[in-house]
Amino acid sequence: MDSSAIDQFEAGRNRLASLAYRLLGSAADAEDAVQDTFLRWQAADRERIEVPQAWLTKVVTNICLDRLRSAQARHERAAGAWLPEPLLEGDPMLGPADTFEQRESVTLAVLTLLERLAPVERAVYVLREAFSYSHAEIAGILDISESASQQHAHRARTRVAAERRRGGEADPVSARRVVEEFLAAAASGRTERLVALLTDDVTALSDGAGLAKRLLRHNTPERVASYVRAGFRPTPAKRRLAGGSPAMHIAWVNGSPAVVAVVGERVVGAVTFEVSDGKIAFLCGIAAADRLARLSEAWRRHEPDAPAISTW
Repeated sequence: MDSSAIDQFEAGRNRLASLAYRLLGSAADAEDAVQDTFLRWQAADRERIEVPQAWLTKVVTNICLDRLRSAQARHERAAGAWLPEPLLEGDPMLGPADTFEQRESVTLAVLTLLERLAPVERAVYVLREAFSYSHAEIAGILDISESASQQHAHRARTRVAAERRRGGEADPVSARRVVEEFLAAAASGRTERLVALLTDDVTALSDGAGLAKRLLRHNTPERVASYVRAGFRPTPAKRRLAGGSPAMHIAWVNGSPAVVAVVGERVVGAVTFEVSDGKIAFLCGIAAADRLARLSEAWRRHEPDAPAISTW
């Protein structure tokens, strides 16, 4: 392959990766999909390809759809222990963030909701909301009619909106302040303060430190506060599992405020939050090591603020 063909591919690599990540929810799987796309680009008769970026977008999208439809993927996701892979602010895989819709599409709250959509609905939603493709362009990418694209988009938006029922985008400064208050209440065991910081329809998801066979889901402020208090209570067993006593940092993960637990330079847990009208409407806890590898790698290159809790 000549250098100009490689340069053409590399010019769009980050965009392809951010598209694949939104479709698959996994940075590792997204990288594999992009690599498979490169191999097909390498083998293609490129002189017959009129618009390389359109061709590459179609290929990577359909590779991702094949993965979403595969028996193994269906089994893993249906098992209920699957959560999106969290990414630190600045990761190029987070992709475009110019509009509210683009920023929202990569939050763990929305990525989790997209799991409930059929693969084609998910693809249409991502291409339309996060990458602003027209329905005519989406129809060409997915080999469907333009009207079918419109129908899939309508169903996807309706389902996502029905599940979220949230206000607009939270101010970063006030959202961080709410998370700081939340962490202080969780660490001190002030359950009543935790309840006061949660919306009435709050949802909490967790992978159970990677040990649970099913996704742990909690609703109602009282149940979520109880779960959070138990999760943040330090014990010798938890410290052994983490490999030490973590420091707790406030950071931004997938465009949302988060508490990141770090031992040395290794991230051992992350809890992301969605703040609505000054209260926490959604939180998602991930501690499975295989879902934190990229976050840990990015953290080692990161210059974090001083920890909110230096020794847990």
